[in-house]
Order: sequence, then structure tokens, then C-alpha cells
Amino acid sequence: METSLRYSGDSKALRIHAKEKFPIDSKTHLQVRGELDTKTGNPSNFCAMIRHFYPDLLTSLGVGLRYDKHDKVRYAVQGKKSFLVTNNGLVNFVVKGRYDVDQEFKGRKSEGAAEFTFSILNFQKDQDVRLKLGYEVFEQVPYLQIRENNWTFNADKNGRWNIRLDL
Repeated sequence: METSLRYSGDSKALRIHAKEKFPIDSKTHLQVRGELDTKTGNPSNFCAMIRHFYPDLLTSLGVGLRYDKHDKVRYAVQGKKSFLVTNNGLVNFVVKGRYDVDQEFKGRKSEGAAEFTFSILNFQKDQDVRLKLGYEVFEQVPYLQIRENNWTFNADKNGRWNIRLDL
């Protein structure tokens, strides 16, 4: 199980996040994620999604259910496609998106982004760094991510930010 501690400027609360992948076959798994808000003691979100990977195409697709404390239960479809920019795979261009609908298929929510990822292996001894520069299409907001081994910092042009420590 993958676990992390997360904190964002919006919520001002430490959240405990957990994720587990249950294999179905060599290219498909059930991914279950959940998050506990330590300020309220309640779950802030939960997701169960079947994800299938197409390694030859550098693509993944997923379908499942999502719950968050604001929108309640929603059905979700998501996809991600990577394009190698360099032959060594250290620079990629990624297109990803998600489409959610509520239980009555009325309320809809879309997310989509295009991003460049730059990986620097052994930036320092035993330290890898990844820089991600992206643009969220529907909100029209540029964002960045800096990841160093177990630490991740995310920020966007609107001043939203969060940090994550993988345990």
C-alpha cells in the first residue's frame, strides 16, 4: 500500500492518503484510493477505478466511481497518453483527461491537461528530480510540479498549492 501525508493551502488540514492496486491481469488492475482529513476526522475522498494499460501505446484508460465530500458519488472515465520527446524517456509530453457525471447523469465535470515532464536522474547522489509544467485546459490555468524522491510540491497560477510526503 502506498501512503502519503498531504497539505494544501486551500484546506489548511493535513490529510492522510492511501492507495492500493489489485492486479486483475498483467495490464489491468483495480486501483483503490482514499483520503482522511485529520481536521474533521472524516474521509475527504475515495475512488475505486479499473485501469487498463496499453504499454505499446504509452496509454492508460480507467473507469470507476469517485466520492468526495462536496460532490458525493460520481461515475468517472479517465485517460492518459504519453509521447516520448527524447529517446531516453527523460522528457515526455503527456495529455490526460477525466470526465465525471453524478448518479442521475446530469451534473458533469471535465478536467483535461497537457504537460511536459522532465526527469533528472541522480540530480545529486541518490536524488532524482522531476519537473512537470502543464496547462489545465478547462480552467485555463498553468501549473507546475517539482518532485524529489519522496517530496512533491504542486502550484498553479491561481495561487493554489499543495505538498506531499510519500511514506
